Amino acid sequence: MATPLIHQTDLFRPHNDPDDHFDLAVIYALALQGRIDLRGIVIDRPPPSFDGDPDVAAVAQINHITGITAPVVVGSPQPMKSPHDTQPSASPSDKAAIRFILDTLRQSRERVAITVVGSCRDVALAGKTDPALFARKCAGVYINAGTGSPDPKLASVREYNVALDQVAYRALFDLPCPLYWLPCFEDYEGEWRVRRYATYWRFRQEEVLPALSPRMQNFFLYMFERLRETDWLRYLYRQPDAALLHRYGQQERNMWSVPSFLHAAGLTVTVAGEVVPSRAAGDSAVYAFQPVRLSCDENAVTTWQPDPRSTNRYMFLVRDIERYQSAMTRAMRTLLASLP
Repeated sequence: MATPLIHQTDLFRPHNDPDDHFDLAVIYALALQGRIDLRGIVIDRPPPSFDGDPDVAAVAQINHITGITAPVVVGSPQPMKSPHDTQPSASPSDKAAIRFILDTLRQSRERVAITVVGSCRDVALAGKTDPALFARKCAGVYINAGTGSPDPKLASVREYNVALDQVAYRALFDLPCPLYWLPCFEDYEGEWRVRRYATYWRFRQEEVLPALSPRMQNFFLYMFERLRETDWLRYLYRQPDAALLHRYGQQERNMWSVPSFLHAAGLTVTVAGEVVPSRAAGDSAVYAFQPVRLSCDENAVTTWQPDPRSTNRYMFLVRDIERYQSAMTRAMRTLLASLP
């Protein structure tokens, strides 16, 4: 059965980081395969310093390419004032994402998974507004944020997604539903490379872009070019520009969040890069989710300990550091190549 999913993202135009568009495409590939029932997308309100808007055009493009009709809603601009803040006096437009998340949970017969790949604000606000609903109807919140190092000094550094709203990040760890913590880094200020307790990996875009359909190639070119023009539909039907594909193919792309989408869909990746059901992978899985005890203090510093008895708190770890990056690249290429 397809997993109902709400995807929260900092998907902007012009892009802040193209990884969010790759994430979106992976989710739609899983939805087309019947693994995910995409109930909607929540896009962060961009920070005041950012010159751009939520990229609703990207959602419109990929909805059109796939025939999926997922709704999109924009989040709150107001940081949480405390871990228990519900912003009761916020305007209707600023509370739209909170209402959407809560309404989706209420109306779903099945428990709904929520993936968080930007600010934690709107999911935390929804969870604090109706914690009992989250306890009943949320299958799990996937937190793609933070620093997973067991070294207290490295763990104390606030990663980018945490810093967007550190009070909201802290508030997520108190939600009465399963939590899956996927730290982005072990050493945020050091060398960015594959580590045991972090999701980070990267690939050269020429490893993926040539395998895509013409419309999906144009989906990415439209984003890479930072276009603000309004012909988002006609652009998809152009002949893909070979020179642009070559130019952008030379770029390295940092990635983090794909394991959360796969896990929500009941899938994982083997060391050979195959996408398989989680229960069938066994020792061949290139990453895992270990049961842990988690805590997050008032400074948004997360600490953890393995706990085999935990049934609702889990943490990502890389099982095979040497093969993780190549496995994830192959898996993502396979998923994106399936889009029409």
